[in-house]
Amino acid sequence: MASTNLNSEAVYSGTAVEQAEKSKKLRTLVACAAGMAGLLFGLDIGVISGALPFITEQFTLTSSMQEWVVSSMMFGAAVGAIVTLWISSKLGRKKSILTAGCLFIVGCLGSAFAPNYEVLLVSRIILGFSIGVASYVAPLYLSEMSEKEHRGRLISMYQLMINFGIVIAFISDTVLSGTGSWRLMLGVISIPAFVLVIAVTRLPDSPRWLAAKGFIKETEDILHRLRGDAKKAQSELKEINESLKVKQEGFGLFKANRNVRRVVFLGMLLQVMQQFTGMNIIMYYAPKIFSLAGFESHTDQMYATILDGMTFVIMTWVAMQFIDKIGRKPALKVGFGIMAAGTIILGWCLYQFDNGNTQAWISYMSVAMTILCIAGYAMSAAPVVWILCSEIQPLKSRDFGIACSTTTNWVSNMIIGATFLSLLEGVGSAQTFWLYGLFNVLFIFLTIYMVPETKGVSLEKIENNLMEGKKLRNIGC
Repeated sequence: MASTNLNSEAVYSGTAVEQAEKSKKLRTLVACAAGMAGLLFGLDIGVISGALPFITEQFTLTSSMQEWVVSSMMFGAAVGAIVTLWISSKLGRKKSILTAGCLFIVGCLGSAFAPNYEVLLVSRIILGFSIGVASYVAPLYLSEMSEKEHRGRLISMYQLMINFGIVIAFISDTVLSGTGSWRLMLGVISIPAFVLVIAVTRLPDSPRWLAAKGFIKETEDILHRLRGDAKKAQSELKEINESLKVKQEGFGLFKANRNVRRVVFLGMLLQVMQQFTGMNIIMYYAPKIFSLAGFESHTDQMYATILDGMTFVIMTWVAMQFIDKIGRKPALKVGFGIMAAGTIILGWCLYQFDNGNTQAWISYMSVAMTILCIAGYAMSAAPVVWILCSEIQPLKSRDFGIACSTTTNWVSNMIIGATFLSLLEGVGSAQTFWLYGLFNVLFIFLTIYMVPETKGVSLEKIENNLMEGKKLRNIGC
């Protein structure tokens, strides 16, 4: 298969040290290229917060129209996640990521040159479609290419790149805010997409996808290239072949097997939990939130937004250092607790402003609480939910299961993006954040009773435990 870029002679030539070094370089390339998909994801999340005030002024947008400028991207992403069920299964992970990169370029340039509100919405939907494809395929690709001992760290790096993209977008928006050129803000983020397309052409495809399609020799060669150890590669290939003995796949397996249905619904629940923490609304509407907290200057609002973005990057990097040591479940419980406290206190700060208490320390407390919320999110739900969703699905229904969970993510994302300003106007700013605080408290209990611990466990072992009918919280044991 030419598309896998195999060089079989290189696999078996050279010393063990040389093979190990080649494997390390390949794994680094895989991580960086797939991480670039996360960078695009983050750029699009971050860029709209700074551009939206200028778009609103030029096109005279109502609150409802602003919500659709933000949420149209999530609608496109939800559609993209559904369609990627077919793209990823038929074309493979590599070509799916390439598709995402090309569509991202089209969406960016369409948004930058949009002559009116309607064209902007269509371009944002195309942009969202590309993000839906990338958010589906990139964590899946990383989970199937990585070793079990480092899987959490590698997928966390994808989240780190998302956050890095958000910060870059915030900084870019702040620098360009003096010009008021929202077109430049939206157009400049197409540059990394060109880099992604070039980088992905050098990647091999997923060995698990190749094995599922019957390309066993190619699977073995890629496992040798990735692991640099013949015994380790053979052992992993044996586990993959065992998991392929299940006759049904995809939706057919979902209908026929109760255990598969359980884990698909768990993946969907995890994505709902991630989105209804309320953290993405801080990313999308950060300047609006800071204006409610008393920061009148757009520049001051953007500087505060950059602090949130920097916190996101730093705390995700911290999470990468311990996620494969302390585990997924403890990180979620602590993170949801931090977010519950932060959103409730933020609501209290906004309540003070609503009632005329405009002391400066309350404004700074508001900023501190958004930072605390983002820190809790970055070290828990942001990376861990993507990790879990890529780990818990059986191989024969992995595309279907991840399509369901990723689509749920974007539908949930669209709901919060399309309702936030309406909630502010309908129930009040303080009550809106208190509502999200209550959600986070609920998610602590759901984590305790339903979420499994999967650190250091092979994908095939998780699948065996699931198929044996173990409780969901025990499938990682």
